[in-house]
Amino acid sequence: MTASSWEEFEQRLSSEENLHADCEPLAWPPSPERLQRLAERNANTLATLDALEERRLDLSDDDNPLMQEMLRMDAKLTALVEIVNQMLAPDASLPPRQTLRFNAIGAVLPSALLPAPAEEGVLLRLRFDACRSLPLELAGRLSHKIDESQSYVEFVNHNDATSDAIERLVFRHHRRKVAGARQQLG
Repeated sequence: MTASSWEEFEQRLSSEENLHADCEPLAWPPSPERLQRLAERNANTLATLDALEERRLDLSDDDNPLMQEMLRMDAKLTALVEIVNQMLAPDASLPPRQTLRFNAIGAVLPSALLPAPAEEGVLLRLRFDACRSLPLELAGRLSHKIDESQSYVEFVNHNDATSDAIERLVFRHHRRKVAGARQQLG
């Protein structure tokens, strides 16, 4: 864990979110097999989030009958995803929402979220509203405490595909926030 990780985290675009999140202790260093299983699950989770979030962004108001049918199918798919989310991850079973900031390098999160002893590894699980039943599971280790209430966790190096997918997710969420802020001003 180095200061350069923190500097790189600070220089990259990050997303500040209020997500259902929790942490559990993780044996350090994680085994290559464990990291491989996490990478495979995260690839599936990120692909699902990408498909669900981009699908909603691509639809526009159009009088074209084909577009109207696409909008109806989108509404049905959205309802189906919500039903599955409620069945697999009901609101009562989700961890509380936490405000945190993350990118592919690491995350700034509430210190109270970290398990004791935080000097070992942690497995941070983030659940996005688009698909709460598939958490993004990120292996990391406490790098340093920012202040009494916040800590920085540096993630284990991901493969390039996972890092790129996390960066795209962060960019989409940032773009959505900027668009929302512009609409409120406009």
